Amino acid sequence: MKTLITLLFILGFSFPVSSQEKILYKQIDTTKLYLEVFYPEKKDSIEKNPAMLFFFGGGWNTGDPHQFLHHAEHFSREGIVCFLVDYRVNKRNGTTPFDALKDAKSAMRYVRKNADKFGVDPDKIIASGGSAGGHLAAATAIISGYNDASDDTTVSCRPNALVLFNPVIDNGPGGYGYKRIGEAYRFFSPIHNIHKGTPPTIFFLGTEDKLIPVVTAQYFKMIMEKVGSRCDLKLYKDQEHGFFNYHNKDLYDATIKEADKFLRSLEYISDDQNRPEDANKQSLNETKQE
Repeated sequence: MKTLITLLFILGFSFPVSSQEKILYKQIDTTKLYLEVFYPEKKDSIEKNPAMLFFFGGGWNTGDPHQFLHHAEHFSREGIVCFLVDYRVNKRNGTTPFDALKDAKSAMRYVRKNADKFGVDPDKIIASGGSAGGHLAAATAIISGYNDASDDTTVSCRPNALVLFNPVIDNGPGGYGYKRIGEAYRFFSPIHNIHKGTPPTIFFLGTEDKLIPVVTAQYFKMIMEKVGSRCDLKLYKDQEHGFFNYHNKDLYDATIKEADKFLRSLEYISDDQNRPEDANKQSLNETKQE
């Protein structure tokens, strides 16, 4: 058994790490949807922490909430309470992209409504996701419709920042998913609904992505800036869809580094030099010098 485990590590397999908490945030008939929660190691009991919700990709058809497991582990180490969100998809639940957006909004509202319970600052909630999950993250910020009838809509579902990995932002004719979305794209497609007050965004994309053209991302950035919103577009030469995932470790590290910089600029994570572990290192160095 030990030999097998060693071999799996050599081949690059990673083993899932359990979250600290798994919480039911929504139930539709017999379908139960959960949030997996990752708390910072040293959660501040006085000041509230930012939160970050991750929505997996899979074309609203399939996918696994653990796609962003390593991201959640990383950002929780940076002092952010992280949530892996499950939502309904077609192959498991026979549902539509519109149902997926309703679930995403429900998850955002659940975290904000229970901010005290999670030790979260309700004004520092980040939505993140990849591909169709990136659409859901962006849509919680931009799209006003598609709210579940059971939601308390007095609680805002809008995030305060967006971290998007090759997100589906155009559902119009020629965009991704138009055959399923149809003319509803006018109310469902993020790029067609950007408005003043859209939160600051970082957008990661490979230049060889066959699903999200670079020109679409550039147009998204242009409209964002036109309404006065920040959009940092990070392009990765010769990279295809999904390049950012953990199995591409170098690119995972590169995108994580840029996301850290972005969140640091918003003061959602602390500066390197102010981190407790760095302060401890400095103290040790000073002791050695003495």
